[in-house]
Amino acid sequence: MKLVRWALTIAPFLYMGLIWLLSSKPSDAYIRFSFADSMIKESLHLVEFAILYVLLVLFFAAHGKLTNRANVFSAIVACLYGLTDEIHQSFVPYRSATVIDLVKDVIGVTVCYIIIYRGYFLQKNWVGRLLDKLQMKAKK
Repeated sequence: MKLVRWALTIAPFLYMGLIWLLSSKPSDAYIRFSFADSMIKESLHLVEFAILYVLLVLFFAAHGKLTNRANVFSAIVACLYGLTDEIHQSFVPYRSATVIDLVKDVIGVTVCYIIIYRGYFLQKNWVGRLLDKLQMKAKK
């Protein structure tokens, strides 16, 4: 369990570093899709910061500290990092910062926030049960 806790502790920060690294290069520096390149990359905004939010939630759960307040905090941090990413991209050649990208980031976070809020704090569905198990193991 200590290894899992350690991994979930550093995962959000490593992921934030990966986002920063990928945003530091032109959009096709690492990968270019042969079909619908821009559509795929634009839709990744919905997923990219949702993953960050989930990693932050797992960080709190791994330490037995997942509360509604920590959940909201995780969503805010993920959204603010999306804003930071857009500002960062405005200084990178061949990249741009757009409000619509930030909106997509926030939508992705919001969808996952609703899933976790309902599944953990309201109904205890499979999401809630998984987070409960992680929290209980962290408290041992």
